[in-house]
This record gives sequence, structure tokens and C-alpha cells, in this order.
Amino acid sequence: MQKRSFMRAAAAVLLAGAAGLAYAAYPDQPIRLVVGFPPGGGGDLYGRTIAAELSRQLGQTVVVDNKAGAGGNIAAETVARAKPDGYTLILAMSGNMASSPALKPAAMPYKVPDDFVPIGLLVETPFGLMVSGTSPIRTVKEYVAAAKKSGRMTYASTGTGGAAQIVMEMVKQEADLDILHIPYKGSGPAITDLIGGQVDSFFAPYGPLMGQINGGKLRLLAVSSAKRVEALPQVPTLKESGIAVTMTQWYGLAAPAGTPREVVDTLARAVQASLKQPAVLQVYRADGAHEASLQGDAFRDFIVKDIANYKRAVERGNLKAE
Repeated sequence: MQKRSFMRAAAAVLLAGAAGLAYAAYPDQPIRLVVGFPPGGGGDLYGRTIAAELSRQLGQTVVVDNKAGAGGNIAAETVARAKPDGYTLILAMSGNMASSPALKPAAMPYKVPDDFVPIGLLVETPFGLMVSGTSPIRTVKEYVAAAKKSGRMTYASTGTGGAAQIVMEMVKQEADLDILHIPYKGSGPAITDLIGGQVDSFFAPYGPLMGQINGGKLRLLAVSSAKRVEALPQVPTLKESGIAVTMTQWYGLAAPAGTPREVVDTLARAVQASLKQPAVLQVYRADGAHEASLQGDAFRDFIVKDIANYKRAVERGNLKAE
């Protein structure tokens, strides 16, 4: 009996050691990073930037897999259902991890944060309130006055239920405005109609539109960050302009729930090291965005708080999903 007990104990030690070696060897095959945008967009750029640096840090290729559609929800569902072994990750973002769960929790094919293990927040970028470069409106104060006077103002966003639309609803609630939302399927057609005078304003992350802003085709009235953007010192924040709304579009890294702690820790260390690299910082700090440092439970708490912020706006505005 003693001999059998000894053998069982020895086998358990060997199995534990083998498991430890397995985790220590991670990663021993390519890692897939699922991105909920088509190639070429701002979110895709952030994903490809971290993928390239993680490949260097981990000594294993990190491949970007673009699964666009449903505001990033298709990508999130794909990862939520993936094997939790550290070889399938998601570029988590405000849309699929905060605004969508706040707007339509019962209809979501995954649960946040329950179906994921948050690894690390990567970058935050402000939203911007924009008008055409030919608009007579030059400040938020003038924008509010025009909206209240005409009663027929419109604003465009890149889709009903997206993060930008819900944040703009926060702006409307704080400023007591009645402005009609016009949803578009992308920033391209929205900008075309804004410049052409079919809509009065546009609310979205402004980073990808800096060419039009610097070229005078668009006028950026305010940003949604807590303080002014260093590269745009002349542009005030919404809060400075009398509208107490501070929200950002954020991007981070997450894995399926059940991913081993050792694997998550390895990825978190690689993310932390990546965010110190000049090549990564150059991309993430462009046009007013900035890198972030929240990891693990702190990142999870950040997501939960963001969902609550969006949910308050949804309930106050009685917003409905399409």
C-alpha cells in the first residue's frame, strides 16, 4: 500500500512538472490575434502594431485575423468560443466589450467580462465633435446655440449602437440638446455628406481624419479626453466647453475565459515590454491617442466601469439596438 501511495505521489509530481514545462514552453506555435476591423482602419493598425512587437517579445509569430462585421461582435464571439490555450486572442475594444453589452446585453452571443480574461489595455483615443470646414460654427458654444435655435440639427456616426453614437448621446443629455442621429456604415460616406452639407456634424474618433482636419475640410470643435491633446493645443475638451463628458475609444488584449494563468502572465509581461518600445509608442501616440498600462484585474475593472457608463447613457436616452 505504501509503495502504491509513493508511486501515485511521484506520478503527480511528474505530471505537475510536465504541466509547468508545457506552460514554460508557451508559445510553441503561431498565435492568432482576431481583429474586428477590415485591414487598413485605425483599429487594424493598432492590432498589427502590437502583433508585430509581440512576435518579437515572444519569439513566435502573432498573425492578425481580420473578422470585420457587427461592430466587432463577430470577432469577440469567435474568441469567446475558441480553445482557451493562449493561441487565440482578441483586440478588445470599446464597441464589442462595452457599448454593445450595454445596449443589448440579452442579445449578445457572449458575456463581458465573464467570457474573457483581460490581459492588458493598450491604447486610448479621444472622440471628436466635428463640423464641415465651411460651417459657420467654430466653437461648441456656437454649436449648442445653433442646435437649440434651429431644432433641426443632425449628427452622423458610423452606426447605431456603436460607442461613438452612445457617447454623443451623453453629450446631448449633458447639454440638453435634441439633435437627430444619422447612422452611416463608415466614416467615408459620413464625411462626404458632412462636407456636402447633408448632415451638420460628425462624432467619431478623429485620429484617422487628421488629414481632412489639417487640410481644412473638417473643423474639430472639441475632444472627449480629460485634457487637451498635445498635438492640438488649440482644440478644447468637451468638459472645458461646458459639457461634462469624458470618454475614450480604447483597445486592449484579451483571451478566452479559462486560459491558464501562466499563459496570461506571459502575455501580460510581453504586452508591458511592448508598450515601452519606441516603434509602438510612435503609432499609439499619434494624433492624440496614448498608450495605457492597465493589466489583469485592473483592466477588468476598467471594462466593467465603462459598460456601466454606456449603460447609463442608454437608459437615460432610451436607446434601442437596430
